[in-house]
Amino acid sequence: MDIESLLRGIIGMCFLVGISYLLSSNRRSINWKLVTTGLGLQVLLAILLIHVPFVRQIFQLIVDFFVIMIDSIQESAIFLFGDLAKPGSGYGFAFTVLPTIVFFSALSSLMYYLGILQKVVYVFAWLMNKTMKMSGRESLAAAANVFIGQTEAPLVIKPYLEKMTRSEIMCLMTGGMATIAGGVFGAYMSMLGGASLAEKSIFGMHLLTASIISAPAAIVAAKLLVPESNPSEIDTTMDIPKTEAGSNVLEALTNGTTDGLKLAVNVGAMLLAFMGLVFMFNKLFFAIGDWTNLNAWIVANTEGQFSGFSLEYVFGLLFSPVSWLIGVPSVDILAVGQMLGEKTILNEFFGYLTLTDFKNEHLISDKSIIIATYALCGFANFASIGIQIGGIGAIAPGQKKTLTELGVKALIGGTIACLMTATIAGVLVSQL
Repeated sequence: MDIESLLRGIIGMCFLVGISYLLSSNRRSINWKLVTTGLGLQVLLAILLIHVPFVRQIFQLIVDFFVIMIDSIQESAIFLFGDLAKPGSGYGFAFTVLPTIVFFSALSSLMYYLGILQKVVYVFAWLMNKTMKMSGRESLAAAANVFIGQTEAPLVIKPYLEKMTRSEIMCLMTGGMATIAGGVFGAYMSMLGGASLAEKSIFGMHLLTASIISAPAAIVAAKLLVPESNPSEIDTTMDIPKTEAGSNVLEALTNGTTDGLKLAVNVGAMLLAFMGLVFMFNKLFFAIGDWTNLNAWIVANTEGQFSGFSLEYVFGLLFSPVSWLIGVPSVDILAVGQMLGEKTILNEFFGYLTLTDFKNEHLISDKSIIIATYALCGFANFASIGIQIGGIGAIAPGQKKTLTELGVKALIGGTIACLMTATIAGVLVSQL
């Protein structure tokens, strides 16, 4: 850790906290003790996971087990699809990454049926409950978001949803925006690690660290943006209600596989549609750049990171100031800005696809790759607003008005939380 990285990190965190404060719905009610405790917990967890060998080795064992599972699902995909699923075959995403989503969804369902996931969620919830003095249902939701994602986490606290306060709903939504689901965790490991088991392990550790430390970050952002107006009425007791994942092991696996298939098909269809739109806009933008000689200027001034005037270049320009604030080296702020724009406007899959290309072609530094890996690790995009309103609103109809009112603010909160996580990573890590 060098002085420049530390100073950039302090500037970045102050900016993110400042933006949250300015956008707060009730600045006088902000619990600054909770905010400072949450920021401290973020840093502590990051140091433990990144720099303390004993703690890192424990979590590395978990990641290495995930790597073995990914390698196994790739062999399964080759059995099903043949040469289409082989790494480097040229057929790529559909036959090598999407099967991972199906497998991890089935695994999550099995772990939930066996009660393993609930115990892990409870431990993390207890930690946040005791250190940050949050309500029990907030703590459970925040911890559940780390492992099972924004659509499934509300089910963990389903009986309490209708009685949750506005601030608690904001915390639930922001936590969903700031973390990723277990189903896509393996997919991102496969994308970033490629055919190398060692690289899958490295990126798996970074992704797991990002998801864990984003939980307190999401709480901090949520409590700054929508503070609790009646903190004395908070119920800190925690109880995970029983939720049926299936009546037996086979049903749990079947349900998880079916859910994973729906998610994989949804991801594939969404990428097909959105990437078609991106390519269409890029053809128009490139024609304009060709006519104005802007393409040649962009290629010359970005050292080949961009091939001309495109939607990606526009994203890069818009989000490059944010890239600099979270610690990205100046030479790479356009590239990382592009990824941040793709994640926010489209979704994180687009960001990680771009990051994978930049990494494989050695167009950005290790530090930029690390910061981008952490910054993209969350569901904070416009589509997630609709997903949350539809998903949570279906099981808590009385909260639908609150959900619609807080949708954009939750997106902002989730984005800020991911950027906080990336800023801390930029200070603590410099090499892959």
